[in-house]
Amino acid sequence: MGETRIESDSFGPIELPANALWGAQTARSLHFFAIGNQRMPIEVIHALAWVKWAAAGVNSQLGLLDADKAAAIADAAQQVAEGKYDGEFPLSVWQTGSGTQSNMNVNEVVAALATRALATRALAIRAPSTLALSQSTQLVSKIHPNDDVNLGQSSNDVFPTAMHLAVAGLVTRRLLPSLTQLREAIAAKRQLIGSAIKIGRTHLQDATPMTLGQELSGYEAQLELCVESIEHAMRPVQTLAIGGT
Repeated sequence: MGETRIESDSFGPIELPANALWGAQTARSLHFFAIGNQRMPIEVIHALAWVKWAAAGVNSQLGLLDADKAAAIADAAQQVAEGKYDGEFPLSVWQTGSGTQSNMNVNEVVAALATRALATRALAIRAPSTLALSQSTQLVSKIHPNDDVNLGQSSNDVFPTAMHLAVAGLVTRRLLPSLTQLREAIAAKRQLIGSAIKIGRTHLQDATPMTLGQELSGYEAQLELCVESIEHAMRPVQTLAIGGT
């Protein structure tokens, strides 16, 4: 493990890598759920971080979270959501049903990044230039993973929300554009060779002749139906569980 540090939670102290942004609950999950090699999909992690980003803004607007803390949490969550700290999410996909461990993994990383950002600002404003960043964290109130980052949330609504966000993002950014690209490629091929005649087949026998254009147009139509079906299915996916645990 190399250099380590000790953190504590309700179960007591636990050892974890000194440079890890995650904390005690992530460390315990790594120990108790050391199952398989499949990590939690990074798209879900990014979606969880976007939930933290949104929650920080709402909690600030409601006066439930200090404005400086909320801004630091939102900025840290956005960095995680944009994939800048993917190596800090080592947990297995095999864990408790509500995804509590991954929710806390994100909470701990966001809290650490946000605390570091506040400490860096405090160091620049108030602390002597010789004071190390690790020492400057004493100048600010540490951001708590659960009380601050997870404020007003529960794994039971955060995780289903993240699943929906992850699916919606992948469908929008990857699946639908891929289907459109495939349909356009088939359309181009139909225009190029569509007039060629081929023999139809039915029950392993020759059937009515047809053009390649007629055949390829069927594939185009199927892909158009697929896109319409997926867009229709996205409507309930875009309904989020957050706030309705």
